[in-house]
This record gives sequence, C-alpha cells and structure tokens, in this order.
Amino acid sequence: MEFELWYLIAVPVLFIAGWWFRGLDQRQREEEQRPETYYKGINLLLNDQPDKAIDAFIQVVKLDPETIVLHHALGNLFCRRGEFDRAVRIHNHLLNREDIPAKERSLALFELGHDYLKAGIYDRAEDSFQRLLKVPEYRLEALRALLKIFCTEKEWNKAISIANTLEKEAGENHQVEIAHFHCELSDQAIRQKDFAEAKKQLDEALSVDRRSVRALIALGNLAMKQNNPEEAIACWSRVETVSPEHMTLIMAPMAQAYEAVGKHEQAMNLIHRALNDQPSAETLTIALDIVSKTEGEASAQKMLREELKQHPTLLAYEKLAELRLKDDPDNEELKLLTALLKPHVSRLGRYQCSHCGFRAKGFQWLCPGCSSWGSYPPRRLEE
Repeated sequence: MEFELWYLIAVPVLFIAGWWFRGLDQRQREEEQRPETYYKGINLLLNDQPDKAIDAFIQVVKLDPETIVLHHALGNLFCRRGEFDRAVRIHNHLLNREDIPAKERSLALFELGHDYLKAGIYDRAEDSFQRLLKVPEYRLEALRALLKIFCTEKEWNKAISIANTLEKEAGENHQVEIAHFHCELSDQAIRQKDFAEAKKQLDEALSVDRRSVRALIALGNLAMKQNNPEEAIACWSRVETVSPEHMTLIMAPMAQAYEAVGKHEQAMNLIHRALNDQPSAETLTIALDIVSKTEGEASAQKMLREELKQHPTLLAYEKLAELRLKDDPDNEELKLLTALLKPHVSRLGRYQCSHCGFRAKGFQWLCPGCSSWGSYPPRRLEE
C-alpha cells in the first residue's frame, strides 16, 4: 500500500519536472538561437537582401516578442518594400500595448503616421500627427508632416496656418511657400469667377513675399481677364525688376497686351530686348507671330536667321524649317527634316526641377517629383 501511494505521488512529480526541464532547455536553445538569427538578419541587410532579412527578423520577434526596437526595424523594412499594411499592423500592435513606456508608444504613433502617409491614406495620417501635436518631442515633426499632407490634399488655408505655426515655434522661414498657398487660393477663386477674392489672395501673397513672381504674373493675368491690358502691363513690368529671367513666361501675353492698346513699337522693343537678354522658345514664337502678321513671312524668316546666328538652338532651327515648309509645302526634304527634328526638340523643350531633376513639358510652380515650390528655372533644358 505504501509503495503504491509513493508511486502515485512520484509519477506526476517526475512528469512535471521533466516538462519543466524540457521547457527550460527549449528556452535556453531559443536564447542561444536569438542572437544568431538577429546577426544573420543584419548581415543580410548589409548584403542588400531585405527580403531574407525580414524573414530572419520575424523569427527573432517570434522568439522574443518584447523586442520593441526590432518591431520598428521590421516596420521600416515593410515600408521600404511597399507592404504598408504589414507595417501598419506592427506599429498598431506596439501602440496598443499597455506594458511599454509612453515614449515608445509615441514613437509607434509617429511611425504609424508615416506608414499611412506613404500609403496615401491621408485622413488616418492626419489623425496620427494631430495626436502627436500634444507630445512635445514630436510636435515639430508632426507639424511638418501635416504641412505636407495639407499641400497634397490642396487644403491651402490649413497649410497657411501650419506654416505660420512652424515659423513661430521652429523659427523656420516659409514665406515663399505661404505666398504660393495664397496664389493657389487665388486660382481657386478665379475658377469660381470670384475675381475680388482672387485679387485679395494675390495681395496677401505679396504682403507675405513682396518678391513673389507668381503673384505678380497672376495679377497681370487677372487684369487681362478683366479686360484691363494697361494694368496687366504695369503688373508684368514689375516682374522684370524682381526676376528678369521670369520674363520669358509672360513675354507673349505682355506683347499681346501692348498690341491690344495700340503700342506696337513698345511690343517690338520688348521682344527684341527679351531675345537679346533672355532668349526663349516662347519669346521667339510670339516674335515670329507678330513680325509675320505686321511685316510678312520674309521678315520673320530674316529675324529667325539672325536669332540662329546669335543663339543657335534646335528649337530655333525647327521654327525656321517650319517657316520654310510653309513657303514650299511640297518639299519632301523639308518634311523629313521637320519630322526628324520634332522628337528631339520635344525632349529638349522640357523644364527640369533644380532640386530633384524631375522633367515636365510645361513650367511648374510646384515640382511633382519632390514637392518643392519654385524649384523650376523658367528656361527649357536646351536654353
């Protein structure tokens, strides 16, 4: 009887002890395996193998779910691969954990906001960064992210408010951007035929940045819409003082404004001065148009040949070939020449961002590539 009682007690005890030692042995093996797998992941990253590195880091996270830093590393790797949903899940998991310090939860919220921003989910990104405005160490970064979001969503009034806050709190200068925001609001007002509001926004832009070329050009365009060429000429004349190189953008409408008020001589003086100081395809095109109408095709070709001697470009040569083809439409060689020139001229006739190198067919105030304001020189690549 005593033997049987001892047997009944010993067997469960031995079973429990064996189970415990087995778990201990497994934990020891995991402890030994964890750094090996971790270093393997780092090595794969250094060898530019992010896919395999992710698999290794996932294994480490399984072995040690408390590794917060590794969670963030995984989230960033998922973002680089474009797997934003997986990055969001990781950072949401950290954000919802009650056992980590508030500082770590704030970092998780910051990373989560960037996950949403990169994924293009702007409402959730905005919500994340709005919550971070209450956290002092992340407030300025959150404001910068919100400024980017509001620009992307074209919420210009909110963008102006955020930019003003950054100027006050971070000591940053956003005058150029704020002036552009007011110009964007002016464009919206013009589309709605609210010319009074458009004028008000442009005046605001100039009060923020008195050298805003865009605002001066837009004021001239607005005056022309209201059939006031004299005021348009006055506004555009200020551009030559502020930034002469931007005259290429308004040369055509400014010459047309002079023609509208019967000042042909002033229009030609403007064009000749521009061809000498700031030659461009636009200036050349309007000059040829005016000369051909007032003095004939022969005078236009003569002016173009003189321009080619002073500023030889493919753009100008294509114009000359087109003019000659008008005189001799059956000339097969000229047809072939213009056909060959067109694709090359099209490629060279693009504008290029001075920050990121993004090329566009037309002049841009905001670069589609890097979201920089005013980074496009008002000259085409060949020019």
